[in-house]
Amino acid sequence: MADSNTVALNNGKNMPLLGLGTWKSQPGQVSAAVQHAIAKGYRHIDAAAVYGNEQEVGEGIKKGLEDAKIKREDLWVTSKLWNTRHHPDDVENACKKTLSDLGLAYLDLYLIHWPHAFKSGDNPFPKNEDGSVQFETGVPPLDTWLAMEKLLEKGLVKSIGLSNFNSEQIQEVLDKGKVKPVTNQVESHPYLNQSKLKAFCDKKDIFLTAYSPLGSPDRPWATPDEPKLLEDSKLTELAKKYEKSPAQIVLRWQVQRKVITIPKSVTPSRIEENAAIFDFQLTEEEMTTVAGFDLGEKKGRLIVPMLNGKHRDAAHPHYPFNIEF
Repeated sequence: MADSNTVALNNGKNMPLLGLGTWKSQPGQVSAAVQHAIAKGYRHIDAAAVYGNEQEVGEGIKKGLEDAKIKREDLWVTSKLWNTRHHPDDVENACKKTLSDLGLAYLDLYLIHWPHAFKSGDNPFPKNEDGSVQFETGVPPLDTWLAMEKLLEKGLVKSIGLSNFNSEQIQEVLDKGKVKPVTNQVESHPYLNQSKLKAFCDKKDIFLTAYSPLGSPDRPWATPDEPKLLEDSKLTELAKKYEKSPAQIVLRWQVQRKVITIPKSVTPSRIEENAAIFDFQLTEEEMTTVAGFDLGEKKGRLIVPMLNGKHRDAAHPHYPFNIEF
């Protein structure tokens, strides 16, 4: 993927528009997937501590760099701070643990994975006696952000950003922080195109990064009666026109509107297919058609923390999805 397939962030860094996601990538598979992706031209790997696979991701990065004969600085690596490490005293150690697991001296980008904190500790999902998650309500996301800024000063990370933050939470960081976030990583696909949040972030010179860009068809809680994005007739028609797959049409739609996109796969052929989206362009009308799939916040959002059939974290005062965008 050429340099033209990058975006210039507000700190002057160039971030590849397409990356390999590693959420739900199983042990025994993710290392080979990362290695293969780098060999086939990917220069952006997206990871997170809570995925539980950063050591294997690191193994894949090491082998991939060797195979591709490229330097560490030629690869963009993102990771994320988990909810149990929001206390300012925990942030640096959490980052160092991720660096150790990945086998890296620095991260290109470190994100606050969610704005709401859980009780500090080694258990990523600490529980109350009734089985609910044990929240930490005394650590606002701004406090965590200010601690993230110190990681930049120490050279542990090159850029910092947010994930799953709503517009009000982003604005607070902009108003009270010293460093502007470079990106906000959120669920985004045609059923939830995030147009309002994107417009807000565009005005603030913050890029959106789309996770689950294909609607996460392998999400464990999907039900048979839910619409299947990649089987939509409009997408299949566009795929036929361009001699591409429906997935490639969706990914092209994202990168064409300058949304950084991180589809996950461990299948070599799919990893290659997902990258083959820079040799065609959708028309303005076709871009509008795909954007028109949007179902809105209530119906379109597919990735919501659930527990016993309810939104698991909705009672947390910093839960992001209790406002429109």
